[in-house]
Amino acid sequence: MLRSLNTGISGLHFQQDKLDVIGNNIANVNTVGFRAGRAQGVDVFSQKLSEFSTGSSASEIGSGVALSDVSNSYAQGSIDATGQPYDMAIDGSGFFVVRDASNNAVYATRAGDFRADANGYLTTTDGMRVQGVSTDPAVTTTSDIRITLTPSNLPADTEAVSWRIESNGDVKLTLRSTLVPPPATPPEPFKIAQIQVQTFRDINSLTKVGSNRFSNLAAAGPVGLGTPGQAGRGQIQWQALEQANVDLATQFTDLMVTQRGYQANAKIITTSDEILQELINLKR
Repeated sequence: MLRSLNTGISGLHFQQDKLDVIGNNIANVNTVGFRAGRAQGVDVFSQKLSEFSTGSSASEIGSGVALSDVSNSYAQGSIDATGQPYDMAIDGSGFFVVRDASNNAVYATRAGDFRADANGYLTTTDGMRVQGVSTDPAVTTTSDIRITLTPSNLPADTEAVSWRIESNGDVKLTLRSTLVPPPATPPEPFKIAQIQVQTFRDINSLTKVGSNRFSNLAAAGPVGLGTPGQAGRGQIQWQALEQANVDLATQFTDLMVTQRGYQANAKIITTSDEILQELINLKR
């Protein structure tokens, strides 16, 4: 049989895998915090035309292509203001860290479309609790961020009227005095928690697990969950969301090139078939 048949088949398989990756990127173009994938190929081992071929003069023929890796792009996505009180985006490197309260599994995510549960804990849309540092001694799990206007350590003779999140992740309450008459100087904003950001040494070791989350954090080499805006961590933009980092122009260009590659590999198979047919016809 002709080597080109197997070579063409390997090309079809690779181009199909590449089409699957591109299709997934396009499907998630409006998914908050989505990281685009990229399929990468590698040539398959080469065969020597002669067993006596040695050194630089060796004549070799390749055996096609195989999928070597599907890597993720971690380029910054566009950040859009939403005005929603629990929305957050990371401007720069790093991830939010969330915890599954049912089994303590920890994940990383760039999707900051958070909400508050019935107890005031900041969570993802599927209930994972956002991690950071709490200053409220009444919070038993200090790594889970809880936003409340009535923390147990609120300064005396004050009450909270609103809250905000600053670029360094600090969650602060705006206070007013309950004294009559009120003092001339209003109370200082009161910090109740800090939402922190995690960076990694080998970001490509993270594994997508769905729902905009990444696992395999230990293998990626976590540098440390810390203050946004410090040690290379990105800052937090409050009331904003980072969109998918999918470039539609690039994806459609890759789609056309991959389609032509698929057609070209299919042509290799049909051409090889025609050659075999001619060989069979020699018998007639």
